[in-house]
Amino acid sequence: MKLGMIINYAGEFAETVDLLVAYEQAGLELVGIPEAYSFDAVSQLGYIAAKTERLEIMSAILQVYSRTPALLAMTAAGLDHVSNGRFTLGLGASGPQVVEGFHGVKYDAPIGRTREVVEICRKIWKREVLDHAGQYYKAPLTKEDGGTGLGKPLKLINHPVRSDIPVSIAALGEKNVALVAEISQGWQPLFFHPEKAAQAWGDALEEGFSKRAPELGELDIQLQIPFSVGEPAPEAVAAVRNQLALYIGGMGARDKNFYNQLACRYGYETEAKDIQDLYLSGRKAEAAAAVPQDLVDAVALFGDEDQLRVKLDALYAGGVRTLLTSPVAPDDADKVEHMRILAGLLAERRSA
Repeated sequence: MKLGMIINYAGEFAETVDLLVAYEQAGLELVGIPEAYSFDAVSQLGYIAAKTERLEIMSAILQVYSRTPALLAMTAAGLDHVSNGRFTLGLGASGPQVVEGFHGVKYDAPIGRTREVVEICRKIWKREVLDHAGQYYKAPLTKEDGGTGLGKPLKLINHPVRSDIPVSIAALGEKNVALVAEISQGWQPLFFHPEKAAQAWGDALEEGFSKRAPELGELDIQLQIPFSVGEPAPEAVAAVRNQLALYIGGMGARDKNFYNQLACRYGYETEAKDIQDLYLSGRKAEAAAAVPQDLVDAVALFGDEDQLRVKLDALYAGGVRTLLTSPVAPDDADKVEHMRILAGLLAERRSA
């Protein structure tokens, strides 16, 4: 299991980057940068690439709607170049709130668009002449498709460091997860419950794996998870509970909330409805209190070393191969030390 960390896009970026040498010495192997509607992830990934020599870097995630497929391919190749082959392209569809509300782009056909984006990226990284006549993206654009007719097929000028940059996709819905299992090297599921993952996604994964090319290898589940060694501070537990309430209760319209649907597939139908009713009526504290403790425990990596060993076993059995931790210790020295302890537990697993 690989040890990674997510750096918060909302703050503490510079301070955390200054500590990356210490984190790397403690055993950190990978850094991921999210992108919502704060600063862009690409500039921050480039900054980290320049500040480090061995740490892998990944986007977690770049939205398929806010950049063209060719720009995503160029960006990934550029980040892989400046990091000397250390980049993983994390993609996702995000949701209507961000795509339509912030970018002003219609949120449609997330599965079809994601598939074509990955196809186009892989063509470009191989320096193939791009001649893509897909359902959602066409290059070059002909007069019949609304273009000028002056465009011509092109290929990437530069030679990428790698022609097979790893792709990771964030997905929750069953059809989206089936696509991930078919075409992606990595999968970033949010609120992953290892004991209930099979009932939520088992059929979808099986469908996707039946079409998966052998050269893609094992699907790497890359899990964002809050982390603390020992008893976490009450505010850290409250933050997990509040985030679950926000996503299950308020992230999207009542019938368009992917996270609420996931909670239902986990078997929390009654609780998911209660959380949503409370949250949408403005009773956010009550919504947080209604989040099942079992779910809070499952989506966080909190505990002493023995408890962490048990949780790591469960995550590994569920298919998790990369941890994207979010340390919640009260100060930087504790965060680094907790990371060192977790790295030791992972090394112990590898040698067992």
